[in-house]
Amino acid sequence: MRIGIIGGSGVDSMGGVDFERQQIPTRYGPSTVFVGLGQNADLVFLPRHGPEHTVPPHRVNYRAHLKALQSLGVERVMATFAVGSLVDDIPPLALVALDQFLDFTHSREGTFFDGGASGLVHTDVTEPYCRGLRQQLLALAPMHGLELRPSGVYVCTNGPRFETASEVRMYAQLGGEVVGMTGVPEATLARELGLHYAAVAFSVNWAAGLKGPLEIKEAGVDKIRARLLPLFVETLRSADVDGCQCLGARHVIHEPRED
Repeated sequence: MRIGIIGGSGVDSMGGVDFERQQIPTRYGPSTVFVGLGQNADLVFLPRHGPEHTVPPHRVNYRAHLKALQSLGVERVMATFAVGSLVDDIPPLALVALDQFLDFTHSREGTFFDGGASGLVHTDVTEPYCRGLRQQLLALAPMHGLELRPSGVYVCTNGPRFETASEVRMYAQLGGEVVGMTGVPEATLARELGLHYAAVAFSVNWAAGLKGPLEIKEAGVDKIRARLLPLFVETLRSADVDGCQCLGARHVIHEPRED
């Protein structure tokens, strides 16, 4: 079994591990990944925005990324997102183990099942993040010197612009607790492929209009990353995911006729 970590803003590299860079071809385009060597041969690191962080959120090839991980034999995935906080108890540098999302994206390729030869499938995302991974993540976090808020609703906007103050107020009224630009369709595509996928958001700013001018918090991010990535690896390797909702979530109307 291989495990995967998808990194984004603030977590776009993984120090202390020897990797081999590979470009994985998929029917949706190529995806660049870093495959671990030696004792980390089971680990695949995928920088969501590309190795040089040049791809904006609305142009990330989410389908290629998830398909590349699957083709490499990855079964379990942890993802991280830099976010803005919508609520007072998630200040900058706080960490949140996500359990729900609200999708405000548009014009993104959001499914592997587009009809015709690709099939028609409806996928259950009542719980969009793997329960087994989340439970183990929360249990292990204190051992890595990290405090995680045990739940959080992620609002996904299209980007690359930040939100208006009015939008932020609306998202909060709808129950959103953090806001970012890359969480969807990544989570739903992982579920379509039957991957065990969970995610942690870390706040780098107060969302627009909440506490004055928007200011990105950079100091302290490296310290969080240094603790968060080993937590992800231990979680992925040790979690009990038997009986979780990630498998068997696809309700097939027409079977795909192509891979």
